[in-house]
Amino acid sequence: MFARLLILFYAVASYGISLVSFAWALAFVGNYDQFGAKTIDSGAAGSLAEAVIVDGLLLALFALQHSVMARPAFKRWWTSLIPAAAERSTYVLLSSLALLLLFWQWRPIPMPLWHVEGLAATLLTGLHGLGWLIVLSSTYMIDHFELFGLRQGLFALRGAEAPAHPFKTPLLYRLVRHPIMLGFLIAFWATPEMSVGHLLFAALSSGYILIGLQLEERDLVAVFGETYERYRQRVPMLLPRLIGRRGTSTADVEAQRIR
Repeated sequence: MFARLLILFYAVASYGISLVSFAWALAFVGNYDQFGAKTIDSGAAGSLAEAVIVDGLLLALFALQHSVMARPAFKRWWTSLIPAAAERSTYVLLSSLALLLLFWQWRPIPMPLWHVEGLAATLLTGLHGLGWLIVLSSTYMIDHFELFGLRQGLFALRGAEAPAHPFKTPLLYRLVRHPIMLGFLIAFWATPEMSVGHLLFAALSSGYILIGLQLEERDLVAVFGETYERYRQRVPMLLPRLIGRRGTSTADVEAQRIR
């Protein structure tokens, strides 16, 4: 029972740290320095070469951790060392710590590329907020608490393994296969003030998302076979079809990413 309680406490603590990293991400990308947190353009600017190297390494560290730990082979090895119920929480914890390190050590490059005001600024700010709303709401369309490891901790407390979810495509998952990633892309690029540093962050993050999705799709095809292949034929990856048929409820993309 002590071990089960420890797994649940670990899951709750990891979830709490992930909330901190998500809140900082909102302030960081949106340049909301009113809360005292470091943002993408705040802080003393150093040399351009140093900023590009350090920022690139920070993003690479996050990308490596996020991708390597998500692969099935790594998860099989990792769960031979730690309880399976704590695997997802560990993934969430290390992802959150990698993000916090990125925000803390980010080197700003505040040289402006564009700055808009008036209605255009209002529209871009609203689109930015919509991107974050898509990210958060998409996690609840599947299972927010399993995605962040809490459900596994609760089942561990009962001495049981969390059952697998049924195969489905709720709401936004009928329009695109990866709405969470779509939300991130919108939030990263929709801004009334684009600096060189922000462009570097958005470009490298977008490149990682596109590469990471290819790996994710390969894993999903390996697990779900023809069912997922049919889903891919009907539903686009990131950009919804404005004309044509939409996907029906046959596959749950992000839910099956739950480790």
